[in-house]
Amino acid sequence: MSLHDDERAPRRAIERRPPAWVKWTIIGVVVALVLAGGVLGAYFLGWLKFGEPESKPTLTMAYTPRPSEAPVWTPTPGPPLKPQWPLSGVRGDIAEHPALVVKVENAPESRPQDGLEYADIVFEEMVEGGISRLVAVFHSTVPAQIAPIRSIRPMDGPIAAWTRGLMIFSGGQYPYVARAENDGLQIISMDYGADGFSRVDGRPSPHDVAGDTAAFFAQADGDHQVSPPAFAVFVEQGGAGTAQIQGTVTTQVSTQFSYMALPSWTWDSASATWLRFEDGEPAMTYAGPQISAKNVIVLTVSVVYTSQADAAGSSVPESIVVGEGTGVVASGPMTAAITWRHDSETAPWQFFGPNGAPLELLPGNTWVELVPDSGSWSVS
Repeated sequence: MSLHDDERAPRRAIERRPPAWVKWTIIGVVVALVLAGGVLGAYFLGWLKFGEPESKPTLTMAYTPRPSEAPVWTPTPGPPLKPQWPLSGVRGDIAEHPALVVKVENAPESRPQDGLEYADIVFEEMVEGGISRLVAVFHSTVPAQIAPIRSIRPMDGPIAAWTRGLMIFSGGQYPYVARAENDGLQIISMDYGADGFSRVDGRPSPHDVAGDTAAFFAQADGDHQVSPPAFAVFVEQGGAGTAQIQGTVTTQVSTQFSYMALPSWTWDSASATWLRFEDGEPAMTYAGPQISAKNVIVLTVSVVYTSQADAAGSSVPESIVVGEGTGVVASGPMTAAITWRHDSETAPWQFFGPNGAPLELLPGNTWVELVPDSGSWSVS
C-alpha cells in the first residue's frame, strides 16, 4: 500500500461516521419502541387476564341495612297479680287472720242457716240419728253472724286441724274437745265461757245459738294469728280445672248419707255454680240466696260407731278421714273421678285427678261431702 493510500484511509473513515443527530434519533426511536412494547405487553396481559379491554371490574359491597328509625312499641306492664286467698283461690288483698272453723247444724229444724253462704269450705259429715252436720271454714269472706252453732264430734279435729284455726262450737264431749285441741286448733266453746255466743229469737232451742265473728277473732291467741295454708290448687279465674279437662258433662250430683240425709247438687248455667238441694227442696240461706258452690267434692269414707253416746243414748258415729279413698269432683258442668289422701290428723288434705296429678279447682267456694261407705253417691 502506498503512502497516498495510507494517508487517505483515515479520512474516508471519518467521512462514513453518521452525524450525531442521527445517532440520538435512532436512540430515541429505540427507547420509544421499548416503551411502546411495554404498554402493549401490559395491555395484552390484561386482556388475557380480564377479558375485553373495555370490560372494567365492578366493585361489589355487602348491603347492611340501617337499623329502623321507627319507635319500637314496648307494652307497659300491668299491675302485679294479687295473691290468691288460700281457701278459695280468689285473688285479692289478703287479710292476715286465722280461719274460723264453725260447727253449723243441719237438722231440718235448724234451716235456713245464717251466714253459711260466706264459707270458703264446708265439710258435710254424718252424725247420730242419720242426720248430717257441717264443718264450715270461713276465711276470705266472713259474715257478722253465724247460726245455728252446735256441738263438736270426734272427726272434727282431724277434718279441720290443717287450718290451725279457731274451732268454734256449742257443746260436745270432752274426748272430742281434747282431740281437736291436741290437733292444734284453738278451742272457742260456749260451754267453756268463751265470748261471742248468744241465743237469738225466732229459732227453737237448742237450734238458736248464734256467733259473733268479730268476738271470735278477738280471742285468737298468739299461736293462732296467721292464715291457713292452701286447701288445694286453684286455677286462674276463667281457667279450666281438672273436671273440665279430664271429666264428662254432668248436671246432677246426688248423695245419700242415710235415709234421713239426701243432699244433692244441680248445675245452674245462669250462675255458673252448683245449687244445693235438701231432700229435693232448694237449700236456702237465712238472707235469701240458695246455697251454691263452685266446686263439689264427694268422698267415700268409712264410718265406725264409738263407745260414746249422745244425749238420746244413740252411739256417736265417727267418719274415718285419715287414710285414702276415692270420690268425684264437680266443677263447671263437668265431673271427674278423683282419689283422696289424708296422711294424719294434722296433715293437709290431698286430692288427685284421674291421671294422678294434683286436683285443680275453680276459684270460689267448695263443699266436701263425706259420704259414709254405707251410703251412696251418683252423677248424671
